[in-house]
Amino acid sequence: MALPAVVLALLLGAGALGAASRQVALQDAAADAARLLGRGEGEGAAHRVVSVAVSGAGMSSRASNDLVCVSAHSVVAIGGIIRLPLEASSCALVGGR
Repeated sequence: MALPAVVLALLLGAGALGAASRQVALQDAAADAARLLGRGEGEGAAHRVVSVAVSGAGMSSRASNDLVCVSAHSVVAIGGIIRLPLEASSCALVGGR
């Protein structure tokens, strides 16, 4: 009787670790995309960075004064039954190097 509960707990634990890993990758991708836009690269390059780093991820950007900010978003499924939305944001100076 305890074996199915142990297997379920292990699968959910592994799924949670995978979700955490994807969140870190999404945060890194948002930071990279913000730096690209801050240096004057196009939106296409920023979208490519995010989608290559985290498959299926999307992004949006906004400029405010001397900052450009990127929000990246994705959805992760844990065990096929739990779907968690993930989001990460990062900003960079416009014209920064």
